[in-house]
Amino acid sequence: MWRPLWQLPRRLDLIVSLTKHELAARYRGSVLGIVWAVLTPIVMIAIFTIIFAGIFKARFGESSSQWDYALYLFCGLLPWNAFQESLQLSSSTIVAHSNLVKRVVFPLETLPVSLSLAAVANQMFGTVALVIAAIIFRGQMHATLVFLPLLVIPQLIATCGAAWLLASLGVFVRDIVQGITLFLMAWMYLTPIIYPETLVPPRYLAIINLNPFTPLVRNYRRIILEGTWPDWQGLAYFSIFAIASFLFGYWWFARTRKNFADVI
Repeated sequence: MWRPLWQLPRRLDLIVSLTKHELAARYRGSVLGIVWAVLTPIVMIAIFTIIFAGIFKARFGESSSQWDYALYLFCGLLPWNAFQESLQLSSSTIVAHSNLVKRVVFPLETLPVSLSLAAVANQMFGTVALVIAAIIFRGQMHATLVFLPLLVIPQLIATCGAAWLLASLGVFVRDIVQGITLFLMAWMYLTPIIYPETLVPPRYLAIINLNPFTPLVRNYRRIILEGTWPDWQGLAYFSIFAIASFLFGYWWFARTRKNFADVI
């Protein structure tokens, strides 16, 4: 059951090819092309900034600037959007590639991985835009950016595990495509992305801190915007979650794969 997982590194060429195809197909025929990877979160940021920073006067950090709020919001949305995009697309990927299910030689486990990599690639485009915006509005770029791989790698591991799980569930429970959208919406609002942690009432702090995405978002902001070292304890907590997600997600996918052809 675990052999296909150990063989994933040998299928790197296939995974890269699928990832490139996913990215190309996503923007094929569009006028702006890859610019949409940055434009979409910018529109979301503008809306949230107007509502929360403009109307509710929410602020991140020491600055009282709305631009500062927009930077913190952008930094939190980038990893979340990558995670959310991967899960939503993975929930229907096996059904969408039903012609490959009955081909015994095709490694279906590479499909969710390629979707996860494509989402992270989009996130990196957005991260470059974020760093440029931080230089423009703050006049600085922090050396702590070198810690970025320490956040991206466990994020990718966690995303792959969740993507495998949802790819399998999407075969047996077709409503999962709609259900995961509602679940992710609730999860996002339980993560301090569009609001600072300082606004959370004390009685809800335990719930927010149990959320594994809270330390991940916090660490992205620390290394990109604040120039401080990662919160190692929070990073360890998320890494444990990532490994558990990876192992359980693959285990579930491998155990249920033999039934995909019968159901589809």
